[in-house]
Amino acid sequence: MRVLFVVTGRGIGGDAMTALNIARALEKKGVQCEFALDPTAPGLLFKKHGITWHKTSIPQAGGHAATKAKMAKAAFRTFKAVLGASRLCKKVKPDVVVGVIGGGAVVGCLGALVARVPSVGVLITPMDANICTKVTTNVALPESNLFQLESAELEKLNTKKAYSPINPEVIVGDREKALKKMPEGYDPALPTVLFSSGSTLFEKMAQGVEKLGESQTHANILVVGDPLEEDYLNYFESEKVFYLGYIDWIRDLYKLVDVAVVTDDGMMIHEAMACNIPVVALLGVKYGRYHNLAAVFKGAVLETELENLETVLEDAFKDMDEMKLNASKYGADVLNSADDIAEMIYSKIPK
Repeated sequence: MRVLFVVTGRGIGGDAMTALNIARALEKKGVQCEFALDPTAPGLLFKKHGITWHKTSIPQAGGHAATKAKMAKAAFRTFKAVLGASRLCKKVKPDVVVGVIGGGAVVGCLGALVARVPSVGVLITPMDANICTKVTTNVALPESNLFQLESAELEKLNTKKAYSPINPEVIVGDREKALKKMPEGYDPALPTVLFSSGSTLFEKMAQGVEKLGESQTHANILVVGDPLEEDYLNYFESEKVFYLGYIDWIRDLYKLVDVAVVTDDGMMIHEAMACNIPVVALLGVKYGRYHNLAAVFKGAVLETELENLETVLEDAFKDMDEMKLNASKYGADVLNSADDIAEMIYSKIPK
């Protein structure tokens, strides 16, 4: 049994991790999993795990931030990419193709359709929802506009909803290991705030770090991620700020964190829920996108614009115990999500 994942993005962040976590759950069922990325993707996450991948064109229009002009330009590239994905299906001969997010979902599912292979779309953008719900079975993640539809409406679209699939091992970190890696000046007696916009550090998140560093808030401010531009490092001049870079020991770090300031999307909010960490979602970090995840994780996630960050963070400190309790209500379902999605894919394998 073989499943081919067609994955959008650079192969280093949340899209790739989504595919990898679902694949891990499928492998427990004896399924062989292979991956396809765009030829321009560095695939660092896969390299780290010793995984090779196929190369096939996977155009991106910008996801939630896609304009009509960008989508129009992407249409012709997508048509060619679908033919390329179809050829890859005939070469790999998968039992099921899983198209993962945005361009990966569209190219993967349409390519599978042309190659007459069953498929499943993993959806988060308006574009992938619009296209994939017309051609195949899908799972809508919380960032998708489909996620908050009623079950009856989703059934008509041949779609189920699920939390983002995380690696269950994220909850078994080691606080002492993280403490040993803390830079000089870190004060374990103070609250610890983690800032992250995922594998890539965006400017607005870096500006949030600077704003808090200049405030009266007494806390350790930890920052992770590979900056989109090196100039963003200039925002980290406060002695309260500790920039850790792109790390592979996040599960240990979570054991130190009291509040996580992250974007209102993706893997890190789900990981925080699994670890019972209160979240402040900084809005508009990634090209102005908005996903309303405070409504998905009620009472565990607070939202804020940049100018109100200090005030909302203080609210999170005041209500920390209640927010942790609310996060714990979602933890079990988040931890089981990868297995639930894997079961859905497994059911599509011809027996």
